[in-house]
Amino acid sequence: MSRLPTVSAEAVIGVLKANGFEQKRRRGSHVFFRHPDGRTAVVPLHAGEDLGRGIVSKILKDAEIPRDSFLKGLGSRWR
Repeated sequence: MSRLPTVSAEAVIGVLKANGFEQKRRRGSHVFFRHPDGRTAVVPLHAGEDLGRGIVSKILKDAEIPRDSFLKGLGSRWR
């Protein structure tokens, strides 16, 4: 199993949107996403900071997106 990269919040948001998630609201620096089937995810959006592996893993678990699918969806966004 490959390690998750540290990526920007914008890259994670792009993958969520590509998987059918829609932004529902924003409170401060946290953006809330919901999928039509009820899954939810929260992405912290701090300017100039990348998301660590732990928070990316938590977002993927909440969104029920497989790790391999996430890495494929990132493409060249994180390099």
